Amino acid sequence: MGRIRIVAVDDHPVVREGLVAMLQTQPDFEVVGEAGSGVDALTLVERSRPDVVLLDLELPGLDGVGVLKRLRERGASSRVIVFTVFDTDERIIAAVESGAAGYLLKGAPRSELFAAIRIVHGGGSLLQPLVASTVLRHVARQERGVSETPGVSLTPREQDVLGLLARGKSNKEIAAALGVTERTVKFHVSAIFTKLGVTNRTEAVTRAAGSGLIKL
Repeated sequence: MGRIRIVAVDDHPVVREGLVAMLQTQPDFEVVGEAGSGVDALTLVERSRPDVVLLDLELPGLDGVGVLKRLRERGASSRVIVFTVFDTDERIIAAVESGAAGYLLKGAPRSELFAAIRIVHGGGSLLQPLVASTVLRHVARQERGVSETPGVSLTPREQDVLGLLARGKSNKEIAAALGVTERTVKFHVSAIFTKLGVTNRTEAVTRAAGSGLIKL
């Protein structure tokens, strides 16, 4: 198996260097570049095509949410984990809606960061419990009294798949847990996305939780 190719984006050189040094302790990680601004991040991702981008939100010029939106518009295949100090509802919601596959707050144990990178690289998504709670509070305030998914009915197997998605499991891990093929899992995931009206796993989990289909 090849190593996970990572780009680190943070506008503070000391923080960025420390992050890179920490990532380099893992034999399956390869840091292929680092950037200190949003514009530089876009150029670097386009040039190096990393598997995972660790992205701060507070960046000069184009901020982290702007980077996420541009990457999505360009159809970039890199998965993005927001790694930041910001835990406000608005910041988190904007990042999730813009395509972040994960959201970790700085100060998280290094083991949690390493695990997040591997989960996201494997096709999963990850929100820290604190972040997930913030997202759900925001959804509840915005949608109080209005169901985001009126009339949505998931099959028992789709519910099983959704529950495992919420735990950050990859398609391969879900297939193993349920005793089915990865192709079958992909079919169920696609059906869930269609029913919920979403395009990625993080949005699916957030919307399903906000609608009461699952609990985080």
